[in-house]
Amino acid sequence: MPRRILITNDDGIDADGIKRLAEAAIEFGEVWVVAPHDQRSAASHSITLRHSMSVVPYNFPVEGVKAYSCTGTPADCIRVGSISVMPWKPDVVMAGINYGYNVATDIQYSATVGAALEGEFQGYLSMAFSEDMGDCHEVTDRYLREIMLELLKKEYVPGIVWNVNFPGCKLKDCKGVLRDLPVSRKEFFNDGYKKVKDLPDGGCEYIVDGVYSPSMESGTDYGAILDNYVSIGVVHNIS
Repeated sequence: MPRRILITNDDGIDADGIKRLAEAAIEFGEVWVVAPHDQRSAASHSITLRHSMSVVPYNFPVEGVKAYSCTGTPADCIRVGSISVMPWKPDVVMAGINYGYNVATDIQYSATVGAALEGEFQGYLSMAFSEDMGDCHEVTDRYLREIMLELLKKEYVPGIVWNVNFPGCKLKDCKGVLRDLPVSRKEFFNDGYKKVKDLPDGGCEYIVDGVYSPSMESGTDYGAILDNYVSIGVVHNIS
Protein backbone atom coordinates (compact mmCIF):
# COMPACT_ATOMS: atom_id res chain seq x y z
CA MET A 1 0.00 0.00 0.00
CA PRO A 2 1.40 3.46 -0.85
CA ARG A 3 2.68 5.37 2.15
CA ARG A 4 2.84 9.05 3.08
CA ILE A 5 6.53 9.59 3.72
CA LEU A 6 8.19 12.58 5.42
CA ILE A 7 11.93 12.93 4.82
CA THR A 8 14.58 15.11 6.45
CA ASN A 9 18.33 15.07 7.01
CA ASP A 10 21.04 16.94 8.91
CA ASP A 11 23.41 17.71 6.03
CA GLY A 12 21.06 20.31 4.56
CA ILE A 13 18.41 20.18 1.86
CA ASP A 14 21.04 20.57 -0.89
CA ALA A 15 22.88 17.40 0.14
CA ASP A 16 23.19 14.56 -2.34
CA GLY A 17 22.10 11.99 0.26
CA ILE A 18 18.61 13.38 0.77
CA LYS A 19 18.06 13.52 -2.98
CA ARG A 20 19.01 9.85 -3.32
CA LEU A 21 16.79 8.90 -0.38
CA ALA A 22 13.81 10.72 -1.91
CA GLU A 23 14.44 9.10 -5.30
CA ALA A 24 14.15 5.69 -3.66
CA ALA A 25 11.25 6.56 -1.37
CA ILE A 26 9.01 7.96 -4.10
CA GLU A 27 8.71 4.44 -5.49
CA PHE A 28 6.78 3.53 -2.34
CA GLY A 29 4.42 6.44 -1.82
CA GLU A 30 3.85 10.17 -1.55
CA VAL A 31 7.02 11.95 -0.47
CA TRP A 32 7.35 15.23 1.40
CA VAL A 33 10.73 16.75 2.28
CA VAL A 34 11.16 19.25 5.10
CA ALA A 35 14.87 19.65 5.72
CA PRO A 36 17.32 22.17 7.21
CA HIS A 37 18.44 24.89 4.84
CA ASP A 38 22.05 24.32 5.92
CA GLN A 39 24.34 21.88 7.73
CA ARG A 40 22.99 20.80 11.14
CA SER A 41 25.12 17.74 11.99
CA ALA A 42 25.50 16.82 15.67
CA ALA A 43 22.35 18.76 16.62
CA SER A 44 21.08 15.51 18.17
CA HIS A 45 17.38 15.72 19.15
CA SER A 46 17.37 19.46 19.86
CA ILE A 47 14.37 21.60 18.92
CA THR A 48 13.76 25.35 18.60
CA LEU A 49 11.71 26.87 21.42
CA ARG A 50 12.40 30.59 21.86
CA HIS A 51 12.47 32.01 18.36
CA SER A 52 10.60 31.43 15.14
CA MET A 53 11.59 29.27 12.19
CA SER A 54 11.15 29.95 8.49
CA VAL A 55 9.69 27.18 6.31
CA VAL A 56 10.02 27.99 2.61
CA PRO A 57 8.99 26.03 -0.52
CA TYR A 58 12.04 24.54 -2.20
CA ASN A 59 12.64 23.47 -5.79
CA PHE A 60 13.68 19.91 -5.03
CA PRO A 61 15.43 18.00 -7.85
CA VAL A 62 13.20 14.89 -7.67
CA GLU A 63 9.98 15.04 -9.65
CA GLY A 64 6.83 14.62 -7.61
CA VAL A 65 8.40 15.48 -4.24
CA LYS A 66 6.88 18.35 -2.27
CA ALA A 67 9.76 20.08 -0.50
CA TYR A 68 10.44 22.86 2.00
CA SER A 69 13.62 24.20 3.56
CA CYS A 70 13.54 25.04 7.25
CA THR A 71 15.78 27.17 9.45
CA GLY A 72 15.27 24.80 12.37
CA THR A 73 16.92 21.55 13.39
CA PRO A 74 16.18 18.16 11.83
CA ALA A 75 13.88 17.32 14.76
CA ASP A 76 12.14 20.67 14.18
CA CYS A 77 11.65 19.66 10.55
CA ILE A 78 9.82 16.49 11.56
CA ARG A 79 7.68 18.34 14.10
CA VAL A 80 6.66 21.27 11.91
CA GLY A 81 6.50 19.08 8.82
CA SER A 82 4.11 16.53 10.28
CA ILE A 83 2.09 18.90 12.47
CA SER A 84 1.77 22.02 10.28
CA VAL A 85 3.17 21.65 6.75
CA MET A 86 1.65 18.38 5.59
CA PRO A 87 -2.14 18.37 5.21
CA TRP A 88 -2.26 14.99 6.97
CA LYS A 89 -0.02 12.94 9.21
CA PRO A 90 2.73 10.90 7.57
CA ASP A 91 2.81 7.14 7.89
CA VAL A 92 6.60 7.01 7.84
CA VAL A 93 9.54 9.24 8.72
CA MET A 94 12.89 8.74 7.00
CA ALA A 95 16.09 10.61 7.83
CA GLY A 96 19.25 10.68 5.74
CA ILE A 97 21.08 9.51 3.82
CA ASN A 98 23.63 10.89 6.26
CA TYR A 99 27.17 11.70 5.14
CA GLY A 100 29.01 9.57 7.70
CA TYR A 101 28.08 6.57 9.83
CA ASN A 102 25.66 6.77 12.72
CA VAL A 103 26.67 3.78 14.81
CA ALA A 104 28.11 3.26 18.28
CA THR A 105 28.41 6.35 20.48
CA ASP A 106 27.98 8.70 17.49
CA ILE A 107 24.25 7.89 17.63
CA GLN A 108 23.75 10.06 20.71
CA TYR A 109 24.97 13.15 18.83
CA SER A 110 23.41 12.36 15.47
CA ALA A 111 20.73 14.75 14.25
CA THR A 112 19.82 12.16 11.60
CA VAL A 113 18.92 9.66 14.28
CA GLY A 114 17.52 12.51 16.38
CA ALA A 115 15.03 13.29 13.61
CA ALA A 116 13.99 9.65 13.46
CA LEU A 117 13.56 9.62 17.24
CA GLU A 118 11.28 12.66 16.93
CA GLY A 119 9.28 10.85 14.29
CA GLU A 120 8.82 7.94 16.67
CA PHE A 121 7.79 10.34 19.46
CA GLN A 122 5.10 11.64 17.12
CA GLY A 123 3.85 8.09 16.52
CA TYR A 124 5.29 7.27 13.09
CA LEU A 125 7.28 4.32 11.84
CA SER A 126 10.73 5.92 11.72
CA MET A 127 14.08 5.01 10.23
CA ALA A 128 17.51 6.58 9.72
CA PHE A 129 19.93 5.89 6.86
CA SER A 130 23.67 6.64 6.91
CA GLU A 131 26.73 5.75 4.87
CA ASP A 132 30.49 6.17 4.73
CA MET A 133 31.85 9.67 4.07
CA GLY A 134 33.64 8.54 0.90
CA ASP A 135 32.46 8.76 -2.70
CA CYS A 136 31.63 5.08 -3.24
CA HIS A 137 27.88 4.49 -3.01
CA GLU A 138 27.80 1.04 -4.63
CA VAL A 139 26.56 -0.79 -1.53
CA THR A 140 23.99 1.88 -0.70
CA ASP A 141 22.67 1.86 -4.26
CA ARG A 142 22.44 -1.94 -4.25
CA TYR A 143 20.63 -2.36 -0.93
CA LEU A 144 18.75 0.90 -0.23
CA ARG A 145 15.43 0.10 -1.94
CA GLU A 146 15.48 -3.50 -0.78
CA ILE A 147 15.99 -2.50 2.86
CA MET A 148 13.53 0.38 2.59
CA LEU A 149 10.85 -2.05 1.40
CA GLU A 150 11.70 -4.45 4.22
CA LEU A 151 11.33 -1.73 6.84
CA LEU A 152 8.17 -0.27 5.30
CA LYS A 153 6.52 -3.61 6.01
CA LYS A 154 7.25 -3.24 9.74
CA GLU A 155 4.52 -2.26 12.16
CA TYR A 156 5.03 0.87 14.23
CA VAL A 157 6.30 -0.18 17.67
CA PRO A 158 6.48 2.53 20.37
CA GLY A 159 10.07 3.20 21.38
CA ILE A 160 11.70 1.64 18.31
CA VAL A 161 13.67 3.41 15.56
CA TRP A 162 15.36 1.52 12.73
CA ASN A 163 18.95 2.55 12.09
CA VAL A 164 20.60 1.51 8.81
CA ASN A 165 24.28 2.02 7.92
CA PHE A 166 25.93 1.19 4.59
CA PRO A 167 29.68 0.53 4.35
CA GLY A 168 31.75 2.50 1.85
CA CYS A 169 33.45 -0.50 0.27
CA LYS A 170 33.03 -1.69 -3.30
CA LEU A 171 29.97 -3.89 -3.81
CA LYS A 172 32.17 -6.90 -4.54
CA ASP A 173 33.72 -6.53 -1.08
CA CYS A 174 30.43 -6.20 0.81
CA LYS A 175 29.66 -9.33 2.83
CA GLY A 176 25.90 -8.81 3.03
CA VAL A 177 23.45 -7.52 5.62
CA LEU A 178 23.47 -8.06 9.39
CA ARG A 179 20.36 -7.37 11.46
CA ASP A 180 19.48 -6.70 15.08
CA LEU A 181 23.03 -6.04 16.26
CA PRO A 182 23.50 -4.19 19.56
CA VAL A 183 24.83 -0.65 19.57
CA SER A 184 28.52 -0.47 20.43
CA ARG A 185 29.79 1.82 23.19
CA LYS A 186 33.01 2.47 21.30
CA GLU A 187 33.75 5.64 19.35
CA PHE A 188 35.22 6.45 15.93
CA PHE A 189 37.05 9.55 17.14
CA ASN A 190 39.07 10.21 20.27
CA ASP A 191 38.01 13.79 20.82
CA GLY A 192 40.10 16.57 22.21
CA TYR A 193 39.90 20.34 21.90
CA LYS A 194 42.36 22.61 20.14
CA LYS A 195 42.75 26.21 21.20
CA VAL A 196 41.95 28.56 18.34
CA LYS A 197 42.82 31.84 20.01
CA ASP A 198 43.07 33.68 23.31
CA LEU A 199 40.32 36.15 24.19
CA PRO A 200 40.89 39.62 25.69
CA ASP A 201 39.04 38.74 28.90
CA GLY A 202 41.38 35.83 29.65
CA GLY A 203 39.18 33.20 28.01
CA CYS A 204 39.91 31.01 25.01
CA GLU A 205 38.18 29.79 21.88
CA TYR A 206 38.35 26.04 21.29
CA ILE A 207 37.39 23.73 18.45
CA VAL A 208 36.85 19.97 18.52
CA ASP A 209 39.99 18.16 17.40
CA GLY A 210 39.14 14.48 16.96
CA VAL A 211 41.55 11.71 16.01
CA TYR A 212 40.00 9.00 13.83
CA SER A 213 40.77 5.73 15.61
CA PRO A 214 38.41 2.90 14.69
CA SER A 215 38.78 -0.46 16.44
CA MET A 216 36.96 -3.66 15.62
CA GLU A 217 34.20 -4.86 17.96
CA SER A 218 32.58 -8.00 16.60
CA GLY A 219 28.87 -8.57 17.12
CA THR A 220 27.95 -4.86 17.14
CA ASP A 221 26.79 -2.25 14.64
CA TYR A 222 30.30 -0.76 14.72
CA GLY A 223 31.94 -4.09 13.99
CA ALA A 224 29.56 -4.82 11.13
CA ILE A 225 30.41 -1.60 9.30
CA LEU A 226 34.16 -2.04 9.77
CA ASP A 227 33.83 -5.61 8.45
CA ASN A 228 32.02 -4.41 5.29
CA TYR A 229 28.48 -5.45 6.24
CA VAL A 230 25.34 -3.38 5.99
CA SER A 231 24.00 -2.96 9.52
CA ILE A 232 20.28 -2.78 10.30
CA GLY A 233 19.89 -2.08 13.99
CA VAL A 234 17.38 -0.81 16.50
CA VAL A 235 17.73 2.35 18.54
CA HIS A 236 15.48 2.54 21.58
CA ASN A 237 13.68 5.80 22.21
CA ILE A 238 12.36 6.98 25.55
CA SER A 239 9.01 5.26 25.98
